[in-house]
Amino acid sequence: MDVFLSERITKKGLLYPIIGLVVCMTVINISFGGFGTHDKESQKRFVRTEGTQFIINGEPFYVNGWNSYWLLTQSVEERNMIRITAMFESAIAMGLTVCRTWAFNDGAYNALQVSPGRFDERVFKGLDRVIVEAQRHGIKLLLSLSNDWSDFGGKIQYAKWAKEAGLNPNTNSNDSFFFDPYIRGYFKNYLKTIITRRNHLTGIEYRDDPTIFAWELMNEPRCESDPSGRTLQHWIEEMASYVKTIDKKHLLTVGLEGFYGPSSPHKFKFNPTEDSKNLGSDFIPNSEVADIDFTSVHIYPDMWLPANKSLPEKKRFVSNWVISHIKDGEQVLKKPVLFTEFGLSAKRNSISYSQRDEFYKHIFDLIYNSALQKGAGAGSFIWQLFVDGMDEFSDEFGVVPKKRPSLYWLLKVQSCRLAKVSHVEKWEWFPSLFRSEKDSVWRAAEVYC
Repeated sequence: MDVFLSERITKKGLLYPIIGLVVCMTVINISFGGFGTHDKESQKRFVRTEGTQFIINGEPFYVNGWNSYWLLTQSVEERNMIRITAMFESAIAMGLTVCRTWAFNDGAYNALQVSPGRFDERVFKGLDRVIVEAQRHGIKLLLSLSNDWSDFGGKIQYAKWAKEAGLNPNTNSNDSFFFDPYIRGYFKNYLKTIITRRNHLTGIEYRDDPTIFAWELMNEPRCESDPSGRTLQHWIEEMASYVKTIDKKHLLTVGLEGFYGPSSPHKFKFNPTEDSKNLGSDFIPNSEVADIDFTSVHIYPDMWLPANKSLPEKKRFVSNWVISHIKDGEQVLKKPVLFTEFGLSAKRNSISYSQRDEFYKHIFDLIYNSALQKGAGAGSFIWQLFVDGMDEFSDEFGVVPKKRPSLYWLLKVQSCRLAKVSHVEKWEWFPSLFRSEKDSVWRAAEVYC
C-alpha cells in the first residue's frame, strides 16, 4: 500500500465519524429546533389566556371567527376536500382566524364513533385532513366534542347506546348523559381517543397540535330534568378535569348558550325569556370551573324572543346580553368571553339583508369596543358560512360570503379592526386605518382593506 493511499484511508477514518456526527446534529436541529428551542417555539403557537385576554406569540389575540359545522362530514370523501379548501380560502380573504366545527359524529351516517369505543378510521383520516388544511391556511380550529341536540348523534345517541346495552334504567332520559356512570364512561373514552389521536398525515397527536385553538365539551348543553343546575355543574367539573389530565396545552370551554340560572337571580332580567333560568345550565358557576379557560355565549334573538319583537328591540336585547356577559368575564370570572354563535334569520319576520347586516354590525361594534378597552369580549363567530353547491347544509342563517358582498365586507372590516388592536404585523401597512372612531372607522376600513 503506498503512502498516499494510506493517508487517504487515515483521513477517511477520521472524517466519516465527523460527517456522521454533523449529519446527526443537523437532523436533530431541524427536527427539534436546536436542542430545546423547538418546544419553546411550538408553545408560542398555542393560544393561552392572561386574565381576560387570549395571548399568542406574546400579543393579545381577538377572534373574528365563523362556524362551519360540516367540515368533518365533508372530509370523509377526499373529493369533497375542495369545498373545505374553498371555505378556508374565503375565510383568509376576509381575515377570519378561527373556525368552530364539529369533531363528533355519533352513530349517524359516516359516523366517527360508530358505537361506544369503536371508531371509523376512514372518518378519522378525514378529520386529520381538516386539521392539516386549516394549518396550511393559517386557520385555527375550535373543536366541539358533542351535541345536546340530536344532530350527529350527541347525548341522545349516547343514551340510546346505554339503553340498548341494558346498562341502566336511568337511560330512559336523554339527560342521563350527564349523570349515568356508564354513559360518562363512554364519553370519557371518546375524549381520550380524540385528544390523543395521532394525525396520519403529520404524525402529531391532536393534543400537541397548535392548529387546534381549543376544545369545547359540548354544543349548547342543557339539563332540563334538573333546573337547579347541579347535575350539569358536576358533569362540567368532572369532564373538564378529565380533559386537563390528558391535554394541558390546549384551552377548554364548555359550549354554553349563556343563560343565567338559579345562582344569579339578579341577572334574570338579561335572559331572553322567563323559562331560560330553568334549562339546567347556569352561566356563572358553569364558567367558574377552574379547568375551564374561557367561556362562551350564543346570540339568537330570533329563536329566543317573542316573534313580534322589532329589530330595534332585538338590538337592545343583544346590547344588554353581550355587555352583561362581558362584565361577568371582567368582574366575576376573570376570563375571556367568546360569542361562539350569533345569527339573525333571513326567513323570519321578513328581515331584509340590510337589516341582517345592521344586526351583525351591531355585534361587531360591541366586540370591538370591548377590545379597545382590553375587556373580556374576546371575539365572535358568525353562524354559519359555507360555499357554493352546499345548499343542503344551509339553514335560515347560512351565508355564502361571496354572494353577500355587504356581509363579506363587514366580516373583513371587523378582521382589520381586531387585527390592529391585536398588533398583528400584516395589518400595519394600513397607515391611517384606526385614527377615527365609530362609523368613520368602518368607512376608513372599507377603503384600506
